[in-house]
Amino acid sequence: MSVIRLVGVAIDSLRAVKAFKLRAFFCILSVSLGIAAITIIVATVEGAYKKAYDLIDIFGPDSVLIIGGGAELRAVAQRQKTLTLDDVSAIRGSFPSAYFVIPMAVRGGVDVSYREHKHQSLVIGSTSDYTASWGWTVAEGVDISSWDVTGRTNVCLLGQYVAAQLFDKTTTPVGKTIVVDRLQCRVVGVLSHSSTSQMGHNINDRIIMPLTTVMRKLQNESRYITMVKVRFREAMYMKSWIGQLRQFLRHRHRIKFDQGDDFTLVSPDEIIRFLVAFTGSLVVFLGVTAVVSLLVSGFVLANLFNLSVSDRTTEIGIRRALGARKSDIFYQFILESTILTTMGGLVGYVLGLVSSRFIVMIADFPIYFSWRAFAIGLGLAVVIGVVFSVAPARTAANLNPIEAIR
Repeated sequence: MSVIRLVGVAIDSLRAVKAFKLRAFFCILSVSLGIAAITIIVATVEGAYKKAYDLIDIFGPDSVLIIGGGAELRAVAQRQKTLTLDDVSAIRGSFPSAYFVIPMAVRGGVDVSYREHKHQSLVIGSTSDYTASWGWTVAEGVDISSWDVTGRTNVCLLGQYVAAQLFDKTTTPVGKTIVVDRLQCRVVGVLSHSSTSQMGHNINDRIIMPLTTVMRKLQNESRYITMVKVRFREAMYMKSWIGQLRQFLRHRHRIKFDQGDDFTLVSPDEIIRFLVAFTGSLVVFLGVTAVVSLLVSGFVLANLFNLSVSDRTTEIGIRRALGARKSDIFYQFILESTILTTMGGLVGYVLGLVSSRFIVMIADFPIYFSWRAFAIGLGLAVVIGVVFSVAPARTAANLNPIEAIR
């Protein structure tokens, strides 16, 4: 087909799209719903991986987190105290390549207040190396010192969100005394803001206190801790370090060969697997919905164009009688369909953007839109336009001109 004939066919296709407005509306609507679902799927998968790598940047690619209690017990909402301060000392002595071994005592839902302002937050008791082990900086004031840990002093660091809940913008938290579960505590510093959330939990909503203060004065505990963070110098050998650490703790806790761990090791690889699995259910659900929607939109498109062929039989016959070729009619219907589905793809991408806002608000799913989501959605729209319009286009092209005019 020459360029001039192709341009003429394209102009006729645009005129037909404009003339049959109701058909165009239903075609665009059916395609846009399927493309919106596909767009959200692609954005969710990309968002999951982006979220995982953002968390790993904060967590540390050379880090492993040891949490007290096995995974089976936590799955049934049971807690088990298994990690001790002696374990921390033993890890430090047995793993010279571990440059950070940071114990943590964690307590959630703690009431904190300053004058008339009240809030509930996560309290973490740790050592003076807590911020350094997480790559966190103190934006205002000073960090907790080793003397604070040794002396069980009532001092704390506030996350940005906690500081905003307890203090006005014109009031500096440093030097003020807040109440943490009926314990008066002096604020010595405010942590810098972190833009990463931990699967629904605001990472800036936390209070850091000396480990001994939290254990003795808030938990009435002298031995057991919640978790330990370990960072190794040779990150390339992380799998080996994790395996040795597991065997070391199993030996210390006298766990038999046929028994499960009474602790849980969280590594960067575990974070990636968890986030991908976390988004998997949404991907499966939306995937089935998207496939069904695309198939439905394709059949709707084919039926509408079959009806269009019946309604435009006389027009097709006259065009053929005046010299139009079969290929002209065939490509006109293909172009009409492709134009409509492309418009549906654009509308579907916009619907995906809007729908993702609601998903993030309701479920806090990590969604990230990139050129891939747009390209895949638009490409599928074009494919639907071509594939499902071939049969109606062939029917129209094969009409007998004389019978069509009759």
